[in-house]
Order: sequence, then structure tokens, then C-alpha cells
Amino acid sequence: MKRRWSGALVAAGLAAVSITACSPPEDKVPSIGYSFDNNVDTYNARTVDGAASGARQAFTRVQVGFSYLGPEGDALSDNDIGTTAIVPGDTLTVQYTIAPAATYSDGAPMACDDLVLAWAANSGRFATDRPMFDAASTAGYSDIERIDCVPGAKEATVVFAAGRNYDNWRALFGATDLLPAHVAARAVGVANVVDPILGGDDEVVSRIADFWNTGWTLTPGAIDTSLLPSAGPYRVESYTVEDGLVLVANDAWWGIPPETEQVVVWPKGTDAAAKVADGSLDVIDQGAGALDAVGATEGFATTSQPSRGVEQLTFATQGVLAEASARRAVAACIPRSDLFDTLGHPGFEVAAAGLGAGVVDSRLVQPGTLEYPSVATVVGDRYQRSNLDQAGKELVGADESDLTVRVGYLGPDARRAEEVRRMAADCAAAGITVQDASSPEFTPSALRSGAVDAVLGNSGSLPGPSGSASGVVARYSLRTGTGLNVGGYSNARIDSIIDQLAVTEDPERVLALATEGEKILWNDMPSLPLYNEPRTTVVSDGMQDVVPNPTAAGAGWNMDRWVLLR
Repeated sequence: MKRRWSGALVAAGLAAVSITACSPPEDKVPSIGYSFDNNVDTYNARTVDGAASGARQAFTRVQVGFSYLGPEGDALSDNDIGTTAIVPGDTLTVQYTIAPAATYSDGAPMACDDLVLAWAANSGRFATDRPMFDAASTAGYSDIERIDCVPGAKEATVVFAAGRNYDNWRALFGATDLLPAHVAARAVGVANVVDPILGGDDEVVSRIADFWNTGWTLTPGAIDTSLLPSAGPYRVESYTVEDGLVLVANDAWWGIPPETEQVVVWPKGTDAAAKVADGSLDVIDQGAGALDAVGATEGFATTSQPSRGVEQLTFATQGVLAEASARRAVAACIPRSDLFDTLGHPGFEVAAAGLGAGVVDSRLVQPGTLEYPSVATVVGDRYQRSNLDQAGKELVGADESDLTVRVGYLGPDARRAEEVRRMAADCAAAGITVQDASSPEFTPSALRSGAVDAVLGNSGSLPGPSGSASGVVARYSLRTGTGLNVGGYSNARIDSIIDQLAVTEDPERVLALATEGEKILWNDMPSLPLYNEPRTTVVSDGMQDVVPNPTAAGAGWNMDRWVLLR
């Protein structure tokens, strides 16, 4: 079996020959290959294109934060980074204390500067004619009134605006949210990012934003690792097409060392079958049915399950789909029930209720919540099956005799290709032409630019894994001006409902708001939910402690615990 190791690991392996030669066969393999269904072209998972990339799946144990997404979709505290404590009072105030030993791999200490940069970038507060930072979502960060931080200090006090006690605050400043502020400061030539951000120096903040937006772009074969220091158990050593994205143990890590010295990430576009055959791929995390036959390979075990993300079509609100009636016409000819029955639950039993139990009929609350059964009744029997009469009537209302809809998604993806094929077959009879506009370079931003008319993807229009127990990404992707609202949908009442849901815990209030919201959304039709996207985790024999995580974090959420025995 062929396995590429970094130079440091080869040297370590040679030094240990006399030990390993006498060791039993169940010794740890020093390198594990990991693949998922997305590209990795940035170190910044918080930009619009970064959120749509595989950055979160690749770097969740490189860019650690105060929390991480566990397999159930909840934000779990990561005490290696530090601690949080709520300061008593009517207004939500949280004290963040960074661990004294927390240090980046380049020797710079983690500091409250990192939190200030994350807040500035994701709050939407810094703007001229448009937001300076190309943030994917402002959820939660826009509710923060201020951060008290002395540059270089290990403590920060985060004060939320009055009346904006954000319910999901524990997910803020989490894994892949915190980027090295000292790198951004060095890149723009300032002593620190805190002073210009808190002092409102728009000229300097604009330069910081320019770097934050594009300065962490990753091009295989041409990366600058000085821009990529790690505060997690792994760090980036190299990235090439031939050898993959190589993560190695971070010597500066102060927590429990990773079990395996090296993890090699193979992004989408890798010949997975060839990597499996030569023994350099051990863990595969993908949308079920995206890659044919790999999961059936001898020596691998496959687990499929419904995810927290929702497979959906996100429509443009411009061009040929500018009218809501045109969007409803397309939705009317989509065979949602058939798509779920044939593609929505491969390899696992249909649940009686909750995730994976059927087509998803709400964008604002998730299956499995107390509110979902009632909210889901808003749509009734509409849009369950292809309804050519309804589609025709909606086309007349849109003043369209025929309609061509280009559906984009990140390809190749066998399951999504089949979805589009079935949509095209049913919609053709209604005078609607559905075209497959997938490509290996596709990003959801193509919808904003008018290159496609709809995106087929996960919650937030994301190509790869998505979703959490809070459902925040799904909701905020419908809010006016949010980066992941790539369709450009805008409704003031929906904005208000989303804002209220973010600070509401009362189930009755959630039910009332979500019911009202879905009535609007099924009429406006900015998106068409299909079903909880099924995810598949494929693991080679001998792998230990790989725990499938059908959320935005993906299977790599605990890669520092992985062990491969041969």
C-alpha cells in the first residue's frame, strides 16, 4: 500500500525503525487519509465562498475556538482554549478567558484580539456603501454591542445589545471562527487590530477587511504557511495537488497531543477510488450517493444517516425567477415526495418522526423539534408531488409561456445529478426546462452573479455538510443582506421573524413566529426544501474513534482522536 508522509514524519519513522520492526502488527499508522465532498481553497471558513468550501471540515482541529459542533449538532464547550462565564444582569454579557498557555504555532499568544477580529468581520457593523467584510452570516455577532479588550490580553468581555440576548451564544467564537489577528495586523502594517476596530478607524479597518476577505486564499503548490499559524492540535504543513493538504501535529499545542501525527486531507476532485486502492485514504465523509461504489470497497465499513442540513433548491429573485409566481411554478413541478422516497434515505430505515422521516416542510424550524409538526402543516398537500396544472397556472401568472431554469451545484455529484434529471423530466411537461449547470468549480455565489437561476445544495446553499441543532444558518440565509442569502431574497417581516427567533426560547412564541413565517415563505418561495440530506461516512478497517458527525463540522470534528491500526 502506498502512503505519502511529510518529511518530518519520514525522519521520525526512520529513527523508530528499530522499535517498529519488533512491534506487533497492531501499531499505529502515523498518517491517516481523509476525504470529503468539497474543495479547500481558503483558510477562512467565514467568508461567503469560505463557508461554501470545505474549510470548516478541514480546519476544525486547526482553528479551534471556545466551542465545537458535536454529532448531535449542539455547540459543546472546548475548555482547552479557555472558559466562558455569564456576567449577572438583564443584558447578556459574557466573560471570555483564554487559557494562559494558549499559543499559536508561530509563537504568538492567543489573545482577545482574535475575538475582536471575529466580531468585526461577522457583525456587519463595518460598512461604507456595502459591508467591508464578506461574511457568510452575521448571526449572533450582529447582536453584540461591544467587546471590551486590551490588545494582547487574555480576557474579553462581550456585551450584547439590550433586548438581544442571543440564544445560541455558546456557538460564537467557536471552531474556525477565530482567525489569527496578529497575522492580519502584520499584513496591513499595524500594531494590532483592536485599536483601529474599537476606535472606528474605517481606513485601517477597510484594509484589515480586504486581507480577511482574500488574504487567506489557498492555492495548492503556492501556500505561505507563515499566514496559517494554528492554535489547535494540528497545523498546516503543506498543500499540493499531488500530496494533498497535509496537517501535522502542532508542537505548540498545550492540550492532549493528537493520537496520530499526520492527517492528509484529500478535497473534492481527488480520485477517491485510486486513493482507496493505493491505501492512502482511510476516512471518507460525503453526501450519500455522491460517489459511486467507494463505500462498497472491501475493507471499508459504511454508515449512512440523515443530517442536520436540508437538501434544497435556492432560487434567484432576479432574472427569469424574479416573480414569485415563476418560482412557485418551478416548485410545483418538482416531485419532492418521489425524490425523498428514492434518494433521501439510502442505507437506513425511514424514521417515524424527526430527522430523515420525510420531505421537510419548514425552513424556520427543524424536524424533531416540538414546533415542527404544527409548522409543517402550513404547506398542506401543496408541493408534495409534481402538479402540472398548478405549475401551468403559476406560469400564466408570471406571464411566462415557457421557462428555462439553470440549476447549479458542485459536481460531479451522482445523487444531485439524478435529482436534477428527475426535476427536468417532470417539469418538461409543464413547459419548464431544467438544465444541469453543475461544475467542479461551482460556488453558490454564482446565483448572486446571475450565472445560474437556482442552487441545489444543503442548508445555506452549501455544497457539503451543513446544519446544526440551532438551525441558525438555514434561517439567516433568508435574511436581507446576509452573505449566504445568495438568492437576494428580501422581506422585512421575515427579517423581523428571524431576529425574534434568535432571542426567543418560549416554544409557543417560536410556534407562532415560525407559522407566520412559513405562510409568507411558501408564497414568496425563495427556496424549496426537499429532505434532510443523507450523509455517508466510510471508514477503513483498523480505524478507531471516527464518530460520524452529520452537521456542518463533518467527520473531522475529532480527527485528533483518530487511530489507524494495521
